[in-house]
Amino acid sequence: MQAIQFIRSILFAGLMYGAMGVMGVIYFFLTLIDRDYAYTAVSHYTAVVRFLARWVIGLKSEIRGEVPTDEVLICSKHQSFFDIILIVSAVPRPKFIMKKQLVYAPVLGYFAKAIGCIPVDRGKRGAAVKQMMADVASGASRPGQLIIFPQGTRVAAGAKKPYKIGSGVIYTESGQRCIPAATNVGVFWKKNGITKYPGTAVLEFLPAIEPGLPIETFQAVLEETVEKNSDRLMREAGFDPDSYEGD
Repeated sequence: MQAIQFIRSILFAGLMYGAMGVMGVIYFFLTLIDRDYAYTAVSHYTAVVRFLARWVIGLKSEIRGEVPTDEVLICSKHQSFFDIILIVSAVPRPKFIMKKQLVYAPVLGYFAKAIGCIPVDRGKRGAAVKQMMADVASGASRPGQLIIFPQGTRVAAGAKKPYKIGSGVIYTESGQRCIPAATNVGVFWKKNGITKYPGTAVLEFLPAIEPGLPIETFQAVLEETVEKNSDRLMREAGFDPDSYEGD
């Protein structure tokens, strides 16, 4: 059974990246005509990936909570590529704080820039936060949902990593609402490894954190909210987050 799932996972990966290439070429030319086609491209691509995941590897997916459509921050747990797929499939105008190296990735980098993603050099901590704020301010004419992963990287299901200050700085300086988001996708689509597992991956948008909190209070509320609800979703999927023993 494990061998069959491995083969299905390889097939899924080939179809997923093949779809990225084909759709990338088609929407590249359309985006040259009108930049808004970039949003159509990422929406259609994420829908295709969710479809393939369901029918090739048996991984269903579900969006819960009230989907934000206005100018907000979304601070989400990040366990694998699939939580990115789920968020982008749900919100109308996504943009990310992302590591600078991804700008140079084929297809992905082009469309990331087209939808207004904000690249930062994570190795320069203070400078990176200042760069985030300058880029957010300069992109204010492109309204959308700014998606941030507060831990700064993918975190395996059950692993504990600290929340970095960048999300708190942006929340404080922007004066926008923050929508926390929890997920259990790492139970089925792990941080490392090829095999993907059947089940139901959930991305849940949680009640907003209103603007105006002191940065320390915001950081504490955000971490408690996202971690508690991600643990709940992982337990719902049959995984005990307290059982994590390392990659």
